[in-house]
Amino acid sequence: MNALAQLGMVSDSPSNNQISLAPSSEEVACKDYFVEKDGVRFAGTHLLVDLWDARNLTDPSRIDRALCEAALAAGATILHSHFHHFSPNGGVSGVVVLAESHISIHTWPERDFAAIDIFMCGACDPHLSVPVLQLTFQAGRVVLDERRRGTDQGR
Repeated sequence: MNALAQLGMVSDSPSNNQISLAPSSEEVACKDYFVEKDGVRFAGTHLLVDLWDARNLTDPSRIDRALCEAALAAGATILHSHFHHFSPNGGVSGVVVLAESHISIHTWPERDFAAIDIFMCGACDPHLSVPVLQLTFQAGRVVLDERRRGTDQGR
């Protein structure tokens, strides 16, 4: 981890944007976060979202708010978030950690592009996050790929 910190890729303390809305350990322990859909039981839905012709890709605070809003729109529980601002191009990488998994982002403002991963389990609907992100980042084009994680087809 020291090597990453020296490169400015890890901060010693949480960002000012960090929030914590953690549920109690009893609430988490009582939930079964696996999903059943179309007769298949799996860990969760993983959306890979590519935003092209996008804007608002350089402000970590704005990106944090957008990803938190997207998480809430999907019905997720936010635990905390952390974002890093790169220079000289101004790109941002970060993650919102959820009780139901995570939303992460990597931006390339010089290419008007953002790559977003949305992985959610339980009763959340990650698809409800996409319109929030498209609106915030004013994406001209959205490319979406969906995967079911943890299907264990061999059993």
